[in-house]
Amino acid sequence: MEKQERQSKSHVLALPIPAQGHINPMMQFSKRLASKGLHVTVVIFSSKVTKHTRRLGSVEVVTVDFVSYEGKLSSDDYSKQFQAAVTRKLPELVAELNNSSGHPISCLLYDSHLPWLLDTARQLGLTGASLFTQSCAVDNVYYNVHEMQLKIPPEELLVTVSRLPALSPLEITDLPSFVQGMDSESEYSFLLNHVVGQFSNFREADWIFVNTFTTLEEEAVNWLASQRSIKPIGPLIPSFYLDNQLEDDKEYGPSLFKPNPDGCNEWLDSKETGSVVYVSFGSMAALGEEQMAEIAWGLKRSDCNFLWVVRESERKKLPSNFVEESAEKGLIVTWSPQLEVLAHKSVGCFMTHCGWNSTLEALSLGVPMVAMPHWTDQPTNAKCIADVWHVGVRVKENEKGIVTKEEVEGCIREVMEGERGNEMRRNSEKWMKLAKIAVDEGGSSDKSITEFAAELGRKFHETKDSKV
Repeated sequence: MEKQERQSKSHVLALPIPAQGHINPMMQFSKRLASKGLHVTVVIFSSKVTKHTRRLGSVEVVTVDFVSYEGKLSSDDYSKQFQAAVTRKLPELVAELNNSSGHPISCLLYDSHLPWLLDTARQLGLTGASLFTQSCAVDNVYYNVHEMQLKIPPEELLVTVSRLPALSPLEITDLPSFVQGMDSESEYSFLLNHVVGQFSNFREADWIFVNTFTTLEEEAVNWLASQRSIKPIGPLIPSFYLDNQLEDDKEYGPSLFKPNPDGCNEWLDSKETGSVVYVSFGSMAALGEEQMAEIAWGLKRSDCNFLWVVRESERKKLPSNFVEESAEKGLIVTWSPQLEVLAHKSVGCFMTHCGWNSTLEALSLGVPMVAMPHWTDQPTNAKCIADVWHVGVRVKENEKGIVTKEEVEGCIREVMEGERGNEMRRNSEKWMKLAKIAVDEGGSSDKSITEFAAELGRKFHETKDSKV
């Protein structure tokens, strides 16, 4: 009881990048910390939060008006404006929360893409904790680049990444897109500096957390942990789909997109178990018309039921009459409740862009994948899906960089039919069980979160005692 009381006095201020794929894991980590007795406030710098509450369980949510990151990730000017706004507003916000909450903030938990916040934390007299939202394998690649152990562009067609024999050698197309060697004057140059910059003060932060779990990436975790102490705390998805330790935790929370279920669940209810291919390429991917057409006709050729998320801005790229022609087998929506969809018994396969959150969701819910990566960390995630965890297949592009309808059909059939598909499902079920074990009480990720909460509680108590 005394331990719980000590922890409850510690107050963590969490600050994600205002992009949905970064808000979601930060919200889940915050909920987990609150369940350990900490007082947690999440502050989101965005004017686009459509689904918002001042409190989510035990977590307080504060929004500060600022243009969202969505669609502006490649802008250096925007990044500088964001940094200036946060640096200006944060001291004021900390003072306000200290007065209103009755629990002085002692720790700033920040997205690893905002390493400059460690300096801000120090100036405010706070400890600093960084949350890495990519896979540990991708973190290792970026770390090798930062330490100049991996040159860009790579000099060899096959690349060996330190201490990752399960992944090495990697083909260049398995590396994160920014590492593959693009025009130095392009937006990729800024983004490469941005992702590698996560490690600019890697050793100085008080804590490093990674959204993964040890059994999933044991080799990568152990190697990065040999460079400095890190704590894997994932998968950071709502507790309802994993261990059920957190009450009423069925969705992430604040959203930058207006929910529009479009009857997804009712449609899925009408389909047989394991018969549906769920297709979604995330909130940012924009495909060309030719590629959209190839996916569309590949889905039709597979003769499987499919649920395809096509954002409103992308719908005009669909082949004319495709929606009508495929109505018997397919449903095309502008948004879906992805966790609910992946957890539905009718879903047998997930065709995905391989964003890390989507990958962890599929692994945690035991759904095999057709991997169709586009950029950033996605090629490396796709490599792991197909060749390390053996829970899916990766599409191959033709000489024009297009994934043809024949390739789409073949990959879907490989996952949905036959012994290879059965093997992927068995592997998916294995990782699903291991994900639940990691976050359940006493699991490796749960222990890391418990230890952090206890350490914050001790530090707060020692600081308080020293002032008496």
